[in-house]
Amino acid sequence: MDPDGTVARQRSSLLLPRLLLVALLWSGLALGTFSLGSSPHQVLHDLLSEQQLLEVEDLSLALLQGGRLGPLSLPPDLPDLDPECRELLLDFAHSSSELTGCLVRSARPVRLCQTCYLLFQQVANKMDNITRAVGNSSESHGCARSLLMADRMQIVVILSEFFNSTWQKANCANCLTNKSEELSNSTVYFLNLFNDTLTCFENNLQGSTHSVLQLRNYSEVCEKCREKYKTLSSLYSEMQKMNELENKAESGTHLCIDVEDAMNITRKLWSRTFNCSVPCSDTVPVIAVSVFILFLPVVFYLSSFLHSEQKKRKLILPKRLKSSTSFANIQENSN
Repeated sequence: MDPDGTVARQRSSLLLPRLLLVALLWSGLALGTFSLGSSPHQVLHDLLSEQQLLEVEDLSLALLQGGRLGPLSLPPDLPDLDPECRELLLDFAHSSSELTGCLVRSARPVRLCQTCYLLFQQVANKMDNITRAVGNSSESHGCARSLLMADRMQIVVILSEFFNSTWQKANCANCLTNKSEELSNSTVYFLNLFNDTLTCFENNLQGSTHSVLQLRNYSEVCEKCREKYKTLSSLYSEMQKMNELENKAESGTHLCIDVEDAMNITRKLWSRTFNCSVPCSDTVPVIAVSVFILFLPVVFYLSSFLHSEQKKRKLILPKRLKSSTSFANIQENSN
């Protein structure tokens, strides 16, 4: 048997009648059973000793504050995290919160890779600290077991897998260097050119911005920003070709989502909003080739007709018909 639990039960069994007595005294004073000139403390001093009065007051406060009879401290055998494990968990929680906020804020327009790659690396490092066993100490294994495998939900594992899958779907590796420490040079150049193109669009807008129904004139945008748009579109095509050759993306051959979304925004503004078009510089060769292919069948049949041997049809008379004709001629001559 537990001696501490036995003592606590004995103590509560002795103090409970005294507590009921205190309640009766207070109710008696409220109903006027005791004289109004005597305070509750004076009545209690007359009935209980000083030690008993202190124990009754302590027990009363414990019950009023929502406590219960028994030991006031938690038993030491309840599961709890070590200070080192709790620190690792708090670090992961803090970095996950920062990365989640960054992903949501950068969702539209898409700026995930260029804005959140440092925070993603921080979350990955915190997860590595949890999963990596430092040396052969049992404490490190205990932290990984407590934080990753202690229950069926495995919240830390779910969050880590969510961040990794989001990063892979965005193909952010195509925007970063090999070690994912910073943005690649091609990505930085593309984003700078993209910002310059948008600035050109904004600086050359014409027409009133107050009326939505009024047709606006975007001819100046099409004229002055055509070269920037062509340069940006050509750079995007080159990046696509390079990505197909290097095959850096894990899922397909997509570029990172930041670059794709930036190009989609530019093309929608250029084609749909401004109704601009880029004239093709190879128009004459394309027309010449098309006309040549169109006239190939005519040339083929004409040459076949001219170079084929035309055989004349010769009439061959039958022998009987020929002899009859000769006999008739002889008779005519004899007459």
